[in-house]
Amino acid sequence: MNTRVAASRGYALLLVIAGGLALAAASVLTLEKIRLLENPHYNPSCNINPVIACGSVMRTAQASAFGFPNSLLGVGAFAVVVTIGVVALTGVRLPRWFWLGLQAGMLFGVCFVGWLIDQTLYSIGAVCPYCMVVWVTMIPLFWYTTVHNLRTGAIPLPTGARDRVPAASGWYWLLPFVGYLTVTLLVLDRFWYYWKTLI
Repeated sequence: MNTRVAASRGYALLLVIAGGLALAAASVLTLEKIRLLENPHYNPSCNINPVIACGSVMRTAQASAFGFPNSLLGVGAFAVVVTIGVVALTGVRLPRWFWLGLQAGMLFGVCFVGWLIDQTLYSIGAVCPYCMVVWVTMIPLFWYTTVHNLRTGAIPLPTGARDRVPAASGWYWLLPFVGYLTVTLLVLDRFWYYWKTLI
């Protein structure tokens, strides 16, 4: 197995575009948090209605899970993702440990997002739109990093199983679709009391 592999152009573009969107969302959320710290009466731009309101979310303990605003973690992490995407676009072949490190970071990210979704829906009771941008980007980032690592052998599979990974390429979209559908249904169900007033 080749220990140094390059990313496909499509995957590298995903890292740049999805990482860039998440980086922008995390950056704006960080600025909103700073303004809120400066002025406790500040009304963030993402306060749209009683359900979609990041102001109430930013004031919770969950918004600083590691002792500092989660958005700062996003700024650093997604800046790295974008950088990796730009480097990958050059066609450079990176070592297996590098791709496994990225896989570990993506796994942490998607698990953290899963926890935040649970806390948002069932503990905080409000949805932050900038956070939702991160949710939307984290799902394909994790999944297609996994696919990349399975296809290239960074994540070892028996030969027969690895041969089936490219054969399933037409169905790669299915898991992100299921993820989006699940989150959408959870949000609709949790806040149906409000959504039905808009119908």
